[in-house]
Amino acid sequence: MPDSEKPATPVTFPPTFLWGAATSAYQIEGAIREDGRTPSIWDTFSHTPGKTSDGDHGDIAVDHYHRYRDDVALMAELGLSAYRFSVSWSRVQPTGRGPAVQKGLDFYRRLVDELLSHGIKPAITLYHWDLPQDLEDAGGWPARDTAHRFAEYARIVGEALGDRVEQWMTLNEPWCVAFLGYASGVHAPGRTEPEAALRAAHHLNLAHGLGTSALRSVMPARNTVSVSLNSAAVRTVSQDPADLAAGRKIDDLANGVFHGPMLHGAYPESLFKATASVTDWSYVLDGDLPLINQPLDALGLNYYTPALVSAAREETSGPRADGHGSSAHSPWPGANDVMFHQTPGDRTQMGWTIDPTGLHDLLMRYTREAPGLPLYITENGAAYDDKPDPDGRIHDAERISYLHGHLTALRRAMEDGADVRGYFLWSLMDNFEWSFGYSKRFGAVYVDYTTLARTPKSSAHWYAQMARTGVLPPVAED
Repeated sequence: MPDSEKPATPVTFPPTFLWGAATSAYQIEGAIREDGRTPSIWDTFSHTPGKTSDGDHGDIAVDHYHRYRDDVALMAELGLSAYRFSVSWSRVQPTGRGPAVQKGLDFYRRLVDELLSHGIKPAITLYHWDLPQDLEDAGGWPARDTAHRFAEYARIVGEALGDRVEQWMTLNEPWCVAFLGYASGVHAPGRTEPEAALRAAHHLNLAHGLGTSALRSVMPARNTVSVSLNSAAVRTVSQDPADLAAGRKIDDLANGVFHGPMLHGAYPESLFKATASVTDWSYVLDGDLPLINQPLDALGLNYYTPALVSAAREETSGPRADGHGSSAHSPWPGANDVMFHQTPGDRTQMGWTIDPTGLHDLLMRYTREAPGLPLYITENGAAYDDKPDPDGRIHDAERISYLHGHLTALRRAMEDGADVRGYFLWSLMDNFEWSFGYSKRFGAVYVDYTTLARTPKSSAHWYAQMARTGVLPPVAED
């Protein structure tokens, strides 16, 4: 028969591949004043007028703190083999210092036990952006001491849960923490200090290294430690030398600033040159880089959309189209001579272009840069304006198409040599989407924010089929 009439070869994944979903503490837990928890920077930021859409905050979020058993049962119904969640630092260590609050740790003990009882592998992220407010008041991430406080916190959680949780991540998206929190100010704590942002980046790196060592000092050797980076697939509008230089600058600020010291034990020299007008990097002390450059057991990558840049043109003006929120202050210190462009193609509700080739490119890049290091997709997903139909069902065909394209690209990268061990969908359910409040829905499970009822969307059923069979389903609703 003609090739066009032959059935397509099924896209299959290894039986050991982890199929999971991800969330973070502040986005879902609620219960912000229960059992000793104190404010994080996101409590403070979200209660500051004008900082979030409609003044939304995470006081209740989706009440996962009280509904976790039902949520775990839902994960089991969807056939998930893993669940990535974060621990609220101020729930465990309210001031970011000193002994743990056992009631806070007990919540995570109960959650882990519930997951294990359903055959779901827990994967813990220690820090997903919710710094205890007391530590921010003492200087936050631009202060070196915060890295040491993180190591103490990591040791506490590792001692409490390391006997039952094998997969650990130190930080989630340190780029967002440093540059959206301290440069553009669109994330908590809302500071707009470029030099402080670069200090924060270094101290986040140091926290990762110290935290990795702390975890390994108290956990069984079988446990794995990694980090989740929102590495950017940076592309340029042309091969003009000026555009290529712009691409290199953004690549250094998005990627090299973290994977340089973490994977290779050094910052790119071109990063120092590009940011010389902002900082002298004197806070990088002798001995820091070996502390940061701890051997990793895996690397987590979060991917949503590529970046397209050029050198700035005199004839152009307008808002910065980098997809990271609206601010008069740039999250790219030292890069005012770089212009961001909207990449062509269909977009999600976030305005982010749908381009799975960026995921393939990133996986191949890290396969080359860190050969032998296992990779996980720790976040990937899309926001759409999901609404129930008259029968109460949520048909999100666009999200299914998005996932199908990205999982196809992921499998192609594996065939090209990338050692990818698992995929965590962002997100398990609709939740508090940071400065966008509740206006953006990333979940595979729909949440009615009035009743907090959970309803799996078509994409949840589609993903459940993927997780159960290991065979990529066609792009069709359930």
